[in-house]
Amino acid sequence: MPRGGKRQGAGRPAGTGKYNETTKAVRLPISLADEILEALARDPQQVEPATIVSSIFKTDNYTKCRVPLFLNPVAAGFPAPTEDYIEGKIDLNRHLVKHPDSTFLVRVVGESMQDAGIHPRDLLVVDRSLEAISGKVVIAVVDGELTVKRLRKHRNKLWLMPENPNFQPIEIGENMELHIWGVVTNVIHAL
Repeated sequence: MPRGGKRQGAGRPAGTGKYNETTKAVRLPISLADEILEALARDPQQVEPATIVSSIFKTDNYTKCRVPLFLNPVAAGFPAPTEDYIEGKIDLNRHLVKHPDSTFLVRVVGESMQDAGIHPRDLLVVDRSLEAISGKVVIAVVDGELTVKRLRKHRNKLWLMPENPNFQPIEIGENMELHIWGVVTNVIHAL
């Protein structure tokens, strides 16, 4: 009798499981698996309208993508004379990712951070090795919910501050569970 491999008639018929469609196996880093699985298990209808994390990606530090870096800066006001001189090339991985083993990209949903330049569908570069100090934009897990907010410590109280006047700050009470998942270092925003 052969061992291993797919056996005819074995397993659940396609499309008959919990989701009524075929599924795909996904590998997750052990350090993130519990948080991701808990986030996926929550009812999305119960999430308050805020800026939340919709996807988490590990950076690929082995890919080299060198882009030309022009010597002259680009003026945002009056046009500046142009020169066709390229200073060199810049690797965006080296520029955006300072700690490769602890850096992730997350995609956000919502508008609570729009005044900080974070818009729906933006990618955030998140470094988990940086210290989350007051004033930094962080990815926080509040009572099991991932969100992006500005961390604020004021008069021995901790707050997660939105950057949109239509949203309320979140005061972290003593009965709330808070875990700072990482510090946002860069925003990748499509025009």
